Amino acid sequence: MKKSQALTQTLTPDALALVDSIATQGSFAAAARSLGLVPSALTYRVRQLEDALDVLLFDRSARTAVLTPAGHELLREGQRLLRELDAVAHRVKRVATGWEPQLTLAVDCIVSMTTVMELTQDFFALQAPTRLKLRQETLSGTLAALTGGQADLAIGVVLDAADHQGIQQRPLGQLPWAFVVAPHHPLATAPEPLTDELIAQHRVIAVADSVPRGSGLSIGLLGGQDVFTVASIQAKLDALLRGLGCGFVPEYMAQPYVETGRLIRKTVRRQNRVSRVCYVWQCQSSPTPGKALAWWLKALEKPKTRQALLGNL
Repeated sequence: MKKSQALTQTLTPDALALVDSIATQGSFAAAARSLGLVPSALTYRVRQLEDALDVLLFDRSARTAVLTPAGHELLREGQRLLRELDAVAHRVKRVATGWEPQLTLAVDCIVSMTTVMELTQDFFALQAPTRLKLRQETLSGTLAALTGGQADLAIGVVLDAADHQGIQQRPLGQLPWAFVVAPHHPLATAPEPLTDELIAQHRVIAVADSVPRGSGLSIGLLGGQDVFTVASIQAKLDALLRGLGCGFVPEYMAQPYVETGRLIRKTVRRQNRVSRVCYVWQCQSSPTPGKALAWWLKALEKPKTRQALLGNL
């Protein structure tokens, strides 16, 4: 028999409990009495475990059963493994009742992360066995995460997903955008409404599309305009506050800075920008969603939840 096989058969929960009993009782004899074993049988099982591990677990020179450093480590790690085994068994039983092992949400950067975290807190309060994973996405990358199999639910999709098979979409709401600049930006004092010709003379701040392949989607850019591309909406706000460029941001994100005078909202001659936002989920593998996905879909059905996700509360 290979050594690894012998170790697997010897290092069992019962063996770990045996070592713990000896350490707790302080002697082999006391542990044998508490376990209902003869001392020789207990000693034999400890030697089997030591031979399999090729270490000494107890210091034989002491009058009492004293764990060696290796014995302490085995007991510490063994107790951790026992807790994990118990947690796994509990999780498997719960998953068998309809809970997904993991649920991945693709959340677009235009969505209120505060609201997402509040929903997450409510979900965790269920103590469900489903592990939750959040992906921060942008523009077409949000839908691509879902259609590419990297997410089960996409929140904040700005593209029409009706042509994709095996997914369903529902409206989240309308998201108005605001064109803003810093007070010290040249456009801050320019006469309104701003024309495209004037805006094109100044650098625009854009958030990179998170789609993994291709050129991605660009919104609000003008031909020939200098572009500073950043990785997130928060980075875009930071760049705007520093006067590094101009650009559109969701109105609810811009409002606190406009109210404190750190950003100036400017009207533009082009049509006001409003995005139709949806949430989309996978339904190809099963027409009936798992319990975790069903919980999120039910939460998203509430008008107040949808409004809060788009900063309207």
